[in-house]
Amino acid sequence: MTVLSTDVANQCRGPWATAFRRLMRDRAALAALAAFLLIVLMCLLAPVYAHWAGVEPFKSTLNATIIIDGQERPVMELPTEGLALGYTPIGPTWSLGNYFLGADNQGRDVMARLLYGGLNSFLIAGAATIFTLTFATLFGVTAGFFGGVIDMVLSRILDVLWAFPVYLLAISLSVVMITQSITIGPIVIESGSLWLPIFIIGLIYIPYVARPIRGQVMALRNSDFVMAAIGLGAPSSRIMRKDILPNITTTLIVFVPIMMALNMLTESALSFLSIGVQPPDASWGTIIQDGQGLLYTRPVVALAPGLMIVASVLSLNVFGDGLRDALDPKSKIKLGRSG
Repeated sequence: MTVLSTDVANQCRGPWATAFRRLMRDRAALAALAAFLLIVLMCLLAPVYAHWAGVEPFKSTLNATIIIDGQERPVMELPTEGLALGYTPIGPTWSLGNYFLGADNQGRDVMARLLYGGLNSFLIAGAATIFTLTFATLFGVTAGFFGGVIDMVLSRILDVLWAFPVYLLAISLSVVMITQSITIGPIVIESGSLWLPIFIIGLIYIPYVARPIRGQVMALRNSDFVMAAIGLGAPSSRIMRKDILPNITTTLIVFVPIMMALNMLTESALSFLSIGVQPPDASWGTIIQDGQGLLYTRPVVALAPGLMIVASVLSLNVFGDGLRDALDPKSKIKLGRSG
């Protein structure tokens, strides 16, 4: 009697309310989402932190000094061991607002650059995800619904992109485009702009999203309710908008955290190779590159952004798994058995 009442209650709530209820019961997914949102919030406060600390994250400060335990110390210190050549940036002070994670090889506050770099990484990953999902949906729905010549042409275009390994294609496009502006009709993307990695990363992942959407739309195209709408003479645009799109919405939602994680990794790789985010802007990938020469003296410069990437990608993947299980109708069997 209790099981029957629960099933009836779930049906009355509707599919979205039921999915939300399942997600709220997934503690791992909620914890991952909270961790990700906390990291995003910290990065959004980057301008506030830089103003409070009184630092310039994008300007060299080789002659700067700070106060530690009442004593004034230079940010760039002369080494006391070896040949004593060059300068070594100050290490972490573990004091917020006072070079908490130390300085990089140009005397810049690593903590401030870490937050600003995360802000750019999230901006690029988020915008590239929207770009990918928008065009993948457009190509996948059009090809899957109309079929025939339209499907063949769009599928061959996607196959060309699919044929290249992801990072090889991304690196090739970046090397070609990073030194010159791109003009697409009235839109001009200047070299060094953040829109350049957004465009490249968003473009290379379109086939990976468009293909499953196309397959799902092809199955929906032969379903009874779509065939009935076609038989009644409903316009194709209305069928795609009212019947097709609502039924692939859950797939698109599940793709969001997955694509965000992939885009963050891709952006970090390109920026580490100096073909992604360009100076004076920063991202976690560029900060890792800056800290590459300091691995033996100031490893925190490279380790801090690396750990932030790991934490962000891991939380997105865990939340994505929970979101997929919540939106999958079959998951109610597992919940019923466990509860």
